[in-house]
Amino acid sequence: MDLLLLLKAFILGIVEGVTEFLPVSSTGHLILAGDLLDFNDERGKLFEIVIQSGAILAVCWEYRAKIVDVLRGLPREVAAQRFALNLLIAFMPLAILGLLFGKTIKSHLFNAPVVAMAFIVGGLIILWAERRQHRIRVETVDALSAGDALLLGLAQALALIPGTSRSGATIIGGLLFGLSRRAATEFSFFLAMPTLIAATLYQLHKERALLSMDDIGMWSVGFIAAFVSAFWAVRGLLRYISTHDFSLFAWYRIAFGIVVLATWQFGWVSWAAG
Repeated sequence: MDLLLLLKAFILGIVEGVTEFLPVSSTGHLILAGDLLDFNDERGKLFEIVIQSGAILAVCWEYRAKIVDVLRGLPREVAAQRFALNLLIAFMPLAILGLLFGKTIKSHLFNAPVVAMAFIVGGLIILWAERRQHRIRVETVDALSAGDALLLGLAQALALIPGTSRSGATIIGGLLFGLSRRAATEFSFFLAMPTLIAATLYQLHKERALLSMDDIGMWSVGFIAAFVSAFWAVRGLLRYISTHDFSLFAWYRIAFGIVVLATWQFGWVSWAAG
């Protein structure tokens, strides 16, 4: 077994797990990490799909009690039905726009300069959002209305631009729409479940010709690394926002974006996607 390939799988698994649910863009990090590790061919793209499922499982495990309660309550409890409907409403904008424009976006926007600019712009938006006066009208995810869910779904759709961050767009959109930090963050986690599961299944179906039992070892290492790192990232983020805002992530995004732009502009790093 190729130890170097397993090391790459481990690193990319950690990158996926740590960044998937933080407002820093997992797609952007994976594009850039794949370039640096020379693992951005079709096989590498399929690997990214596989390890994404590890991150999904981590958040499902963290919120397993809530998931079970909602599933049990769907036949008869209004609160469970409203929660499920809100997830469906919020899921639809990204699903529809992704099907319509996903191929075009991947062809034209999946490159280092676009990712870097999205990092910087996203960071500036977070700083602006954090400096606004927050008027909280929704304290928990169970208090969301259908209108709130639609607005959050539209915010999440901005993540079609690589480097924007699905969780970041949803969380900051939530703050702008009057959600508490915890409600916005937790809803981004719950919304990730149908969004990422649907995207993973769709992409696996499209790339099924590339599936090979020879890659089981690589997939397993990446999957486990993504699961463990995502699990701790989710818990760490919830602890962090209990006493902090999102400004740290904004400054990280801006600094990271500037470094990527500089290395691309001066040729210090050969970004294959750029």
